[in-house]
Amino acid sequence: MMVGEKKIYALIVEDDRVTQMRHRMLLKRFKCESHVAGNGKEAIDLFRSGASFDVVLMDMEMPVMNGLEATKELRAMGFEGHIVGVTSRDLDFAKQVFNEAGADSCYEKPLTPEYVTSILQEINDN
Repeated sequence: MMVGEKKIYALIVEDDRVTQMRHRMLLKRFKCESHVAGNGKEAIDLFRSGASFDVVLMDMEMPVMNGLEATKELRAMGFEGHIVGVTSRDLDFAKQVFNEAGADSCYEKPLTPEYVTSILQEINDN
């Protein structure tokens, strides 16, 4: 989706290939450019190498580095973009721990068109 005239660049941080593909296809419907990282460490490494994204869709449970650790690390590195926790766990618990880690919001997975619309609205409002 274009927010104003600006194209949205999203990073999908997710270890499950089916969910990666599902979320990429969904974002493409909203005209978002997306890139995939298989775990939190890959996401951190992308940012350290100079990659830039407007929004990070962060899975909670992943090998190597989980979403909470990666969210804290991104914020510590100065990333001010939108971080959205994505979980298949208890949503109330996930919202609390993602919020404490520095995420802006949290949604159940798989993401739906309604969730993406809401996320893009949050980005537009900032």
